Amino acid sequence: MNQAVSQLEPKALWHHFSALNAVPRPSKKEERVIQFMIDFGAQLGLPTHQDEVGNVIIKKPATAGMENRETIVMQSHLDMVHQKNADTLFDFDTQGIDMFVEGDWVKARGTTLGADNGIGVATIMAILASTDIPHPAIEALFTIDEETGMTGALGLKGGLLKGNILLNLDTEDDHELTIGCAGGIDVSGTMNYPEITLPQNKLTYALKISGLTGGHSGMDIILGRANANKLMNRLLLHLAQQIDLSVSSVDGGGLRNAIPRESAALISVQPNEVEKLQQITQSLLEVYQQEYRLTDPHLSLSIKEEEAVTKVLEPAFQKQLLGVIQVLPNGIFRMTPGIDGLVQTSNNVARVLVKNGQLSIQCLTRSSVDSEKMDLAAVIQSAFTLLGANTELKGGYPGWTPMPDAQIVTLMSGIYEDVFASKPLVNACHAGLECGILGTHYPGMQMISFGPNIRGAHSPDERVQISSVQKFWKFLLRTLEQIPQA
Repeated sequence: MNQAVSQLEPKALWHHFSALNAVPRPSKKEERVIQFMIDFGAQLGLPTHQDEVGNVIIKKPATAGMENRETIVMQSHLDMVHQKNADTLFDFDTQGIDMFVEGDWVKARGTTLGADNGIGVATIMAILASTDIPHPAIEALFTIDEETGMTGALGLKGGLLKGNILLNLDTEDDHELTIGCAGGIDVSGTMNYPEITLPQNKLTYALKISGLTGGHSGMDIILGRANANKLMNRLLLHLAQQIDLSVSSVDGGGLRNAIPRESAALISVQPNEVEKLQQITQSLLEVYQQEYRLTDPHLSLSIKEEEAVTKVLEPAFQKQLLGVIQVLPNGIFRMTPGIDGLVQTSNNVARVLVKNGQLSIQCLTRSSVDSEKMDLAAVIQSAFTLLGANTELKGGYPGWTPMPDAQIVTLMSGIYEDVFASKPLVNACHAGLECGILGTHYPGMQMISFGPNIRGAHSPDERVQISSVQKFWKFLLRTLEQIPQA
C-alpha cells in the first residue's frame, strides 16, 4: 500500500484506492480483483454475491432513520486500461501500480494510474465500510471487463438488483453530471498476406513514431490528437511514392479505447536512396510537428539502420495495404446536431500489426445513434473487403438515452448548486458507459454518472486531482443524505 496516497483526505477513500491499486487488474484477467472484492465484502459481514460472469454485488442496509428511502445502486468497474511508456519496465500481470503525489495530483510512474475506474470502486468501498455516513440501502455493483467489451454489464442478469436509482461513478470532470453516452462496436480486419524475399542489395531501417499525447478514444477524440497508426501509414505511403520502398513489418497502437501513441515499422531501401529516405522522413516530421504542435508537442520520429530482414510484403499487396489504411476513417465522423461540442460518431484506428505474413487491424467505432454506428462500421468493412481481409464485428453495446427530467437528475443538480454555488453541466458524453447496457436489463431505472477530475485516462499520463476527489466526496455524501423516500 502506498502510504503517501493512503494518507490523503478523505482517508477512507484514498486508503481503499491504494489497497485496490496493489492488486493487478487488467481487463479479462480480473480473477484477483474479483477475489479481493469478495473478501472485502465478507470481512465487513455484508451479503456478497458473484454472478455467473464475474460481477460482484455487495449489499448494505440503510443507516438508522433512512430505512424508508429509495434503495440505490452504486456502480463502478473493477478492471483498468493497461498502457505504459515503451521505456518503462513494468508487468501489469504481477505488479501493483507505482503511485506518487505531485502537488494536487496523484500519478503513476510510466503507466496508467487506474483512477479510471479505481476511484469509483474505492469510493463505494469507503461507503460500504463506513460506520458514520448516513445513507439509504445500498446495492454496490462492481462490474468486470468494462474497458475491452463491457462483458460484465452485458452478462448481468435482471432481477439481481432492486434499486431504482443508479449512481455510476465513472466520469472524469467534477462539474459534470452525465446522463447519456455513446454506444460502440469493435471492427477488426485479419488476413494472411503474401511475402517475398528481400533483395540482398537493400538496407533495412527502423522507423519509429513516438511521444504522442494519446488518451481516451471517446472522451479525447474531439481534441484532434495525432494517431500514430495514421501518421506511420502516411509516412510509408509518402516514401513509397518517391523511392523503392519495401515494408517488412508495422506494429502500432495497443488497446482499442486508447488513441495510439506509438508506431514502429521495418523498411528496406536501395543504398543509393538512403539519403533521400532521410530527407523525406525529416521533411514529413517537420510537417507533423507543425500540424500537431498544439495537441502533440512531444511528437518525434526516429530512423535507425538495422540488421537486414529476409522477408518483405509482396509489392502489389504493399501498395494495396497502404492505400486501405490511408482511407480508413479516424477521428470525428459527425458531431451531434443541436448539441454544441458533443461528438455523435467517431472511429479510432487503434491497432495495426503487420508481421510474418499475418495482418490485424483493429478499430473501435462509437456513436450515440446506432444506425450511424453500424453504417460507419460498414464503411470500414468495405475497406477491409477491398484488401481481401476478413472482417469481424463484435463487442457491440448500446448507447444511453438521456432522461433530463429524471428525479435523480433534478435532485443532484439542485444539491450541486446549493453546495458549490454554481450550476453543474448536465450533458451526454462520447465515451462508452455501462449505463446504456444496464438500462436494458433494468428498464426504467434512473441513472446518472459523475466523478472527480481525471486527466489523461487510458494513457501513462493519467492522473487524478486530489482537491477534486475531495469535492466529489462531499457532493456524494450530500446526495446520499437526500435520496428521496421510496
